[in-house]
Order: sequence, then structure tokens, then C-alpha cells
Amino acid sequence: MAIERLLIANRGEIAVRIIRAARELGIATVQVHSDADADSLAVRMADDAVEIGPGPAIRSYLNIEAVLEAARKTGADAIHPGYGFLAENAEFADAVGADGLAFVGPSGDVIRQMGDKASARQIAREAGVPTVPGSCGRVGNAQDAAAMAEQVGFPVMIKAAAGGGGRGIRIAGNAGEFPAIAAEAAAEAKAAFGDGGLYLERAIGEARHIEVQILGDGENFVHCFERECSLQRRRQKLWEEAPSPALDEDIRQELCRSAVALAASVGYRGAGTVEYLYDERSREFYFIEMNTRIQVEHPITECITGIDLVAETIHIGGGEPLSIGQEEIDTRGHAIEVRINAEDPANRFMPYPGVVGELQIPGGPGVRFDHMLYQGYTVPPFYDSLLGKLIVWAETRPKAIERLKQALGELRIGGLKTTAPLFLALADAEPVRTGQVHTNWLETWLDANAETLHEQAGNGS
Repeated sequence: MAIERLLIANRGEIAVRIIRAARELGIATVQVHSDADADSLAVRMADDAVEIGPGPAIRSYLNIEAVLEAARKTGADAIHPGYGFLAENAEFADAVGADGLAFVGPSGDVIRQMGDKASARQIAREAGVPTVPGSCGRVGNAQDAAAMAEQVGFPVMIKAAAGGGGRGIRIAGNAGEFPAIAAEAAAEAKAAFGDGGLYLERAIGEARHIEVQILGDGENFVHCFERECSLQRRRQKLWEEAPSPALDEDIRQELCRSAVALAASVGYRGAGTVEYLYDERSREFYFIEMNTRIQVEHPITECITGIDLVAETIHIGGGEPLSIGQEEIDTRGHAIEVRINAEDPANRFMPYPGVVGELQIPGGPGVRFDHMLYQGYTVPPFYDSLLGKLIVWAETRPKAIERLKQALGELRIGGLKTTAPLFLALADAEPVRTGQVHTNWLETWLDANAETLHEQAGNGS
């Protein structure tokens, strides 16, 4: 069916992004919101808006029945979950379908298969995709987990079987510290996802984090090449770029083919991301997980391929086939995205909600700012601190870095402290400029450059 009225079950910059894509397609939009988001930019832009509960997400954006009731009330025929909240909730996808609505994403069954990391690893192995050495599935009791850790080998990474975003992940360096660290990981996973299940992987030192963007309509599957997300703090991505500066063409093609094979093996529908660790020394890559939704960093793929990924998800959600074949997808230039969060990088990244004062949005060729801001907007304290994503594109990576510096220099978000000064400092760091980074690099750099960040924070927004 062609979608006529789309409900967005999300908030912030991704809700704004979906509204814009739907508007270009001639589709009316319904924005659900908490009472804390009543004055949000997404609510102002949508054709209709429905309040679904108070500020805390558990009472609003995570309330499945409230979202469905809003769809019934407004006559929506489809729901787009964006990322986060209910986007990878299989029960929600099932409930949307049971209500006769189109879910803009994969089926509940596929979300279950790929959302459980232990299950996803098994599916990847069966599809011929290399995986990091680790447990074949969820580990059982504490005694079984400790025995499996010895078998996998230390250092071992303890990961939540459900969920993502860096939650429920710990590294144990030896058998003595394993029981306490595993208990911490299980408790955090239980609190974040309602599921304390764990699985184990061998920790790979100085690995790079590479992910492949895929699209599928259930029968046809393509990749849109890769992104690199190695600059992370506490396993949260902060700086992403496409393509990866670490891959040669042979590895790139092999990596992308494996992602398509995995998507095809589960009959994937929608946009998804297959994530890998890449060992640059051995030139080996390992599957770690699949995100069954649009990613925060999707704009950099859009910049280098020219494909509107959000519009593609809407087309596929409405039952239409993929509009592009693999032979039509190519890349041009280099794109970088940095996450502008309401956090103080000079003070241990403390959240900094407040009222937006002066607002100056950077512009010019190759500059894009996906955001949720306007002057006078009050940033609520209940949600992720992401304010927007500053994206730049240029013909080469060095030119993209220089364009990023220029755009960051233009950006002004008065009344708040943001992560913009961090990215100005990183853009001048030699390992970043030469692409010689890995997933643990930023943590070490932050410890060594605290004074630099204080100086940058004094000059930034």
C-alpha cells in the first residue's frame, strides 16, 4: 500500500528528518510527543500532533499502547520508529502490524533474530560472515560464564545480549575480576533493556569500528558502502565518516558483500546496519551486531551516495520494491558527521540542558546540520543529549576536515555548553587528520588533552 499518513514514534532531530522526507513524498505526518516536547520543532512542523504522556520516556515514547492509540485517533496508516525508543522492539513491530498499520522497518521476527546479539552471531556464521571468537549463544549461570570466558580467552568483552548503544558492556582482563564485572554488565543490561542476558567475545585491541549500510525489500538487497565510527567515548560514537580511510578496495568489497549476504539470509526489509570490528594489522574483519533501524549517522552515507535513505525506508514500509540496484550505487568524495550534544566536554561530559539563546547555523557548499533547535527552545532533561548532527562533504578527506573546522567555527548555540569544542580540537589532532585511530584511541586522547578542552570550551558554544 502507498502510505498516506505517517506517524513518527520518536522525537528530536530524527523526527524532524522523517517529517521532511515524508513531506517531499507528499505524505501527511503525525508527531507523537511527551508533555516535555509539546513545543518541540517536530511538533511545530508536523501536520498533526498527539501528546502521549509525561516527560519520562517510559511513560510516553516507550508506551506502545499510547502510540497505537494516537495512530488510531489520527487515522495514520503507518508508523516510522526512527532510532532508539521502540525502533528495535519486536513486540512493537508486531503490535503495529496487528493493528493493520505498516511498520517502517523489518518484521518483529527479524528484529528478534538480529536484536539478540547471540542469535545474530549464529545467523552470521551460517551466512558465512566471520564473527569475533566468543560464546555460541547466551551464557547461562555465573559458573558457565566464567568457564566460557576461560575458553574464549582474556581479555574478554562481556556484552548485553539485547539492546545496544554501548550499554551493558564491560571488559574483564583476567579470571579473577570476571565474576564482579559480569554481574555489573548483567545489572546494567537488565536496567536498560529489561533483559540481563549476556554473551562473551574476545576483546580485540586497537580495532576499528566499521559498519555497512544495507537496504532490503524482503527480496532484493543492496549495500550503500561503509562508514567508520572508531572515535568513541564509552562506546558511544561521536565522530563518524564515510568512506573509511582504513580500507582498500578489496577489503571494502568483501566487507560489503558479507553484509548483503547477512541481510538476504533473514529476508531483511528496510534500512539496517551491519557492524564489524576491523583489525588493520591482520586485515581481518569480524561481525559484531546488526542494528535493525536507521542509524544516527545515516547522513554521511546519503552525502557520498546521493541516496535518501529515510525516503527509501518509507517507500519500502509502504510495500514498494527497492528503487535502486547495486550497479546504480557508487560513492563520491568524503563525508564527516559529528554529534553536537548538550554536554560539557571540559567537565566529564556532564549533560547541559537549558534554553537555547543565540542560534547561528553554519552553511555553504557541502555543509548540513540536522537538528531540533530554535531560539528560545528549552532542551528537556529527560532524553539523550543529542541536539543535532553537523555533517560536511568535500571531494577529499583533508578538505572535509577543513570544511568541518570552518562549519564548527560558524556554529553558535547560545545558553548551552556543547561538544563542538571537542571536535575543533580533534580536527587538529594529527592521528585524526591521518586516520590513525581505533576504538580505544579517543579515551586515551581525552585523558591527555583535558587542558586543551578547557581552553577550547572557553571559546566554543
